[in-house]
Amino acid sequence: MKNFDDSTAFLGLWGRFQQIIFFLLCGSIIPNGLTVFSVVFLADAPSHHCLIPEVNLTQDWRNATIPIQMVNGKQELSRCSRYRLDVVRNLSAQGLIPGIDVNLTGLEQEGCMDGWSYSKDIYESTIVSEFDLVCSEQWKQPFTTTVLFLGILLGSSISGQLSDRFGRKPLLFATIAVQTIFSFAQIFSPSWTVFAVFLFITGLGQFSNFVSAFVLGVEILPGNVRVMFSSMGVCLSFAFGYMVLPLFAYFLRDWKSLLLGISLPGLVFLPCWWLIPESPRWLISQGRVEEAEAVIRKAAKINKIEAPQVIFEDYSAHAKETKTRSKKHNSVLQLLSTRNVRKTTAILCLLWFSHSVGYFALSLNTSQLYADPYLSCFISAVVEIPAYIFIWLILLYFPRRLSVISIFLLGAMSLYFIPLVPQSLSYLSVALEMLGKFAVTSCSALMYTYTAELYPTVLRNTATGACSTVSRVGSCITPFLLELKFYFKHLPYIIMGTLAVASAFAAFFLPETFRRPLPQTIQQMHKAESMTCPIITQKEHSNPEIESRL
Repeated sequence: MKNFDDSTAFLGLWGRFQQIIFFLLCGSIIPNGLTVFSVVFLADAPSHHCLIPEVNLTQDWRNATIPIQMVNGKQELSRCSRYRLDVVRNLSAQGLIPGIDVNLTGLEQEGCMDGWSYSKDIYESTIVSEFDLVCSEQWKQPFTTTVLFLGILLGSSISGQLSDRFGRKPLLFATIAVQTIFSFAQIFSPSWTVFAVFLFITGLGQFSNFVSAFVLGVEILPGNVRVMFSSMGVCLSFAFGYMVLPLFAYFLRDWKSLLLGISLPGLVFLPCWWLIPESPRWLISQGRVEEAEAVIRKAAKINKIEAPQVIFEDYSAHAKETKTRSKKHNSVLQLLSTRNVRKTTAILCLLWFSHSVGYFALSLNTSQLYADPYLSCFISAVVEIPAYIFIWLILLYFPRRLSVISIFLLGAMSLYFIPLVPQSLSYLSVALEMLGKFAVTSCSALMYTYTAELYPTVLRNTATGACSTVSRVGSCITPFLLELKFYFKHLPYIIMGTLAVASAFAAFFLPETFRRPLPQTIQQMHKAESMTCPIITQKEHSNPEIESRL
């Protein structure tokens, strides 16, 4: 019996059908880049201080009512306290001058009893100014981002099972709808709690949408087109959405307008239901061979190619056999079955955790850089383009283990140098942070391929899913990691750099997989460290399973 690629080879590689699928699925990923990092602007805290109500105060006392504090070596107005207003009012009524007739350091202070006054120099409003997420409620700022990542974590853990049960296409459009509808619903949130609930549900659809589009494209597109889609298409589409985000935020400086702007692009892709088919591979795996043939015949018609009378032969029985066999090898416990597998799993979990913490921390920190937040975010997004191109070349020509170690050390070096840069050279700090972003972005793309090459067929999907889940845990804690800068300005960089160094050291103990055949069994995985596998021949290289990893 011919395999799927052989059975559909008559369609060609880059006909009109493949072009439609490639660009529509890439386009459906663009809103993900808009949504996931929108919290950089939505939850940013504008400069603020206690509100001084309209009371009988001289201008001198009105200016002096907010205490001056030292923050990171600079004098700033206190954000959460003011001098007691009744005392200040009495002193003003007596005609006394602050700092001359009255020693301000001796005055009693109180909290912001009348609310806060927020600067509108950068934003018209954010959820911080809308729901007063400052001072005693300041913990809700990083937790807002964590809520989004918790939704992504849950969505990524259940989307695979839903996709296997109900199909790739229904899940793709269901998650696009969820992401679009609940991004729009956040506009009408009457409180932070309601906003957080809607944001969590948005997260459920966010990463599931990405994975569904990725899997659907990999299963429909053939040969080198599939490789290009999985390695460049999805990554660059995500990066493009990320690059457009600061443009939206620059012109839509009110948080409700920004949410409206980033939710509308999702509506464009809902009509694509009639243009994107279900995965023929999935239909065959469910024994729905006639429907799979209908998809291929329609593709042939679009490509103006005549399809053979019989496309798939004896696939129903084979699909049932494959489905039954695959169910025997899907336990996460298999990742702990032997010493070698446990060691590899533990090291990879550390590597995935480290690059996820670094990637999301550096991405979310763009609004806190010395430069303009919109420009900083745009630069952070643009850096991903050369990173993806760089890692594509690395995958073609360089060993995996050496690449992982070098990239982690590059990231660690850039992060460790940031605390050494004088404050007067702020743009050098931004450049070093972008170099670190380049490294962790490259590493995030590399880890998918390296993980797939390390594990045998029976564990490959399970291992990738488990490592991805660990990385989502890392993303959930990054908002609070960034909060450590209030205790010591450079502590987040030191922690991220240390994680990168530890990961580079741990990677020394992983086997090399470059130009070696994918292991099919756990026994072959055990031998990977102790024997040199032959270089892939041209015949092996044309194998679809080996080809998909390059």
